[in-house]
Amino acid sequence: MRILTGDRPTGKLHLGHYLGSLKNRVDFQNKAEQFIIIADLQAMTDNWDKSEILKENIFSIVCDYMAVGIDPEKSTIFIQSQIPQLAELTIFFMNLVTVARLSRNPTVKAEIKQKGFNESIPVGFFTYPISQAADILLFKPTHIPVGADQIPMIEQTNEILRSFNNTYKCEYFSDVQPVISKVSRLVGIDGKDKMSKSLNNAIYLSDTENEIKEKVNKMYTDSNHIKVSDPGKVEGNVVFDYLNIFDENKEELEELKKHYQRGGLGDMVLKKRLISILNDLIAPMRERRFELEKNKDFVWDVVKTGTNKTFEFAQNSIDEIKKIMKIKYY
Repeated sequence: MRILTGDRPTGKLHLGHYLGSLKNRVDFQNKAEQFIIIADLQAMTDNWDKSEILKENIFSIVCDYMAVGIDPEKSTIFIQSQIPQLAELTIFFMNLVTVARLSRNPTVKAEIKQKGFNESIPVGFFTYPISQAADILLFKPTHIPVGADQIPMIEQTNEILRSFNNTYKCEYFSDVQPVISKVSRLVGIDGKDKMSKSLNNAIYLSDTENEIKEKVNKMYTDSNHIKVSDPGKVEGNVVFDYLNIFDENKEELEELKKHYQRGGLGDMVLKKRLISILNDLIAPMRERRFELEKNKDFVWDVVKTGTNKTFEFAQNSIDEIKKIMKIKYY
């Protein structure tokens, strides 16, 4: 089994990333050959005028990877822009996708709206599903760990590979299967949308205990639960949403829910419980990350080693693809 997964280097990783993919990656590295792409070119589709931040963000994300337990001896971490074969394959795939099909991609439509591009959409941003398909298919993976919101991207990738196979009368690529984590979407601390850096509603894997405390204390509970004696709602209560995910004592949690619903249980009791649980989870990651940040040479050596290994793999793949396309001229 071969796995391809990764992230855009947009800054520090948060709990949403941890639940959505990082836990899976730690597990997969013991079961499969795993490539982890740092998609800096995709990050440039909406940061084209701020490329100087990418190096810092790449360093940050690699620190997060290793802090959660991703082992560079078991997983290959590489930088997208340093693998030119990905750009080659993207150009090949562009001939297999129509503008109309890209326009219907729901993930692209949602991000265009979120970023306020309207009609001023950079071509690089609009076509990044094609680039993403190239990122995936160059490695011929069997499975892709993704969030539920990325399923349309996998569907489009499978459409592209089928088009390639049909066009060139081959069976070179096989459909890739998405792997969805049990919790593929974590609501932000504001309760309004999924956790995101751009929405300023995230708890980061490097947050201090005080930062975790401050963010949890901002969480929405129940606006009608004014006094401790008032009965409160569990549904739509962000604190309970998080406790449902992170509190391992499910029996005690059910008792707390019943107590809250009948009244007599204050919000701060719940928030203190959640703060303790999240800090116990994040503290070891935070400490490992702190040590990694002090050893920049080691972190960059991990990236260089993984990228060099990937370059050799990618060249073999692109040679095979060119032969199939009959453009391997010599």
